Amino acid sequence: MLLSGCVGFGEEYTRIAGFSNRDAGAIVLKGTTLEPRLGNPSPRIYETPMGMLNAIGLQNPGVDVVINDILPSLDFSETRFIANVCGSTVEDYAEVCRRFDDSPIDAIEINISCPNVKEGGVAFGNSPEMSATVVAACRAVTTKPLITKLSPNQTDIRENARRCIEAGTDGLSAINTLMGMAIDVETGIPRIANLQGGLSGPAIRPVAVLKVHQVYEVARQHDIPIMGQGGICNTSDALEFIIAGATTVGVGTALFYDPMVVKSINAGLAEYLARHTDTDLSRLTGSLSM
Repeated sequence: MLLSGCVGFGEEYTRIAGFSNRDAGAIVLKGTTLEPRLGNPSPRIYETPMGMLNAIGLQNPGVDVVINDILPSLDFSETRFIANVCGSTVEDYAEVCRRFDDSPIDAIEINISCPNVKEGGVAFGNSPEMSATVVAACRAVTTKPLITKLSPNQTDIRENARRCIEAGTDGLSAINTLMGMAIDVETGIPRIANLQGGLSGPAIRPVAVLKVHQVYEVARQHDIPIMGQGGICNTSDALEFIIAGATTVGVGTALFYDPMVVKSINAGLAEYLARHTDTDLSRLTGSLSM
């Protein structure tokens, strides 16, 4: 899958020769809020060793524009399109999901890493109780499949996953970005105007693989699929996530320097299966040998 925040609203990479949305199992659209957002001030992206910090701030035109203007322009015969829902209150999440319910979108990913303005800015995703509350509110207003995007910035991701499953999520994404910061040592000024941002890319992959394995311990008991993500750049990376417990994998930061990475990963997975005389990738999910 192509991950939210890295492909805009599904049209950005179609300008590149040889790129096709059909190569992806799904495209997760940019985070969408109830009202339009301009996002954070610049600078809001900074390259780090083996990774990238970003604090875009959920810049988007708002759910009504996405539904009325953007979704009609997408070719739903090419691949699956998944909305990514964000909010500052539980009510915001529920209302955006309610509006997407009557749209052609294939599924909804809930970004619970957003700050809860009613609780002093603490992220919903860092509390199992708040995470479950958001999922339950979204579940009550839509029949679309729900995928909850789990934050690694919490004490026990397994407990959070369990609570989200009990609240009605149909799938889990693991993981969202790690929080980090960088400083210009000559000026003493943060590299990101927002002070901190989400760290993505190969630097976080070992953390992400572990978190997928931990979430799988809970998800397999309920037959809940996991979308593994976090620094995947090639076939070997993708296989690590699948063996750890992911049903499918998502690619984000790697697209910025290799837009064809999904095609090469797909080819590599096919070659791996042929080399191991297997035709069913799903048999690898959670096949970690202890």
